[in-house]
Amino acid sequence: MSKLSINDKTKLNSGFEIPQLGFGVYQTPADQVDKIVQEAFKVGYRHVDSASAYRNETGCGAAILRSTIPRSEIFFTSKVGPKHISYNAAKRIISESLAKTGLEYIDLMLLHAPYGGTVHRKGAWLALVEAVEEGKVRSIGVSNYGVHHLDELEQHIKELEEERGGPGKGGVLSVGQWEVHPWCPRQDIVEWCRKRNVVVEAYAPIVRGERFGEPGLKNLAEKYGKTEAQVLVRWSLQKGYVPLPKSVRAERINENADVYDFELSEEEVKGLETDEYSPVCWDPTTSELDNYSGQEV
Repeated sequence: MSKLSINDKTKLNSGFEIPQLGFGVYQTPADQVDKIVQEAFKVGYRHVDSASAYRNETGCGAAILRSTIPRSEIFFTSKVGPKHISYNAAKRIISESLAKTGLEYIDLMLLHAPYGGTVHRKGAWLALVEAVEEGKVRSIGVSNYGVHHLDELEQHIKELEEERGGPGKGGVLSVGQWEVHPWCPRQDIVEWCRKRNVVVEAYAPIVRGERFGEPGLKNLAEKYGKTEAQVLVRWSLQKGYVPLPKSVRAERINENADVYDFELSEEEVKGLETDEYSPVCWDPTTSELDNYSGQEV
């Protein structure tokens, strides 16, 4: 494989590019996130993954605006929260995210979960499409959608094209974000995305440390003189995913990005992956199509 670097980017269906390594800020305290994101920028990260539900968008925006790095080189993601999957609520959340961050545009906006029922999911997607048309958002996607939700979304895009005047009017699906790692590889979802050139982002790529000590992982870490966390981030990159490691500690932020001086063999990448389905986070991918989950409409 070609040599990877922290500066690598992937072309999205929208035409924009996304940095291959992201920095997650889930559960990062709002009063610390500004400083922590600045630390990530020092290390070389150029991609910050937040969400309205994380309640720390303001600090992320402050770090981006304060940075000497050109805005065009920083990729910022937010998400419409699980309880806001409807047209009106999604429109409001997008406007609030722009106001909180102080940014002129959001690089990527995702629907955080496949809740709300089919009508509201379609409406929330339409809100994202309109935000792109208005220049508020550059690329759009979904998070935690199962294959049945993705199939439904594809149908919604076709319907919106017919309703709104033709190809492209239904929006362009660029990114999907899921918990993905060797113990939750989600081959069905990955295959769906690969067929459509949808980029797969992997949250919890280090599995919250819950698999540290597994023989195969431990052996690779020892072989390459790296930590088990670094091996997992490298595995995700070599699989072609966009991993989103997170930490509030400077040494770990640096460690998680220090993964470009070794390379796993093809056999090692395959050998690390299991047939398990063992997510360590929430798993909305299995929710029914009519899951309403207390939506605000």
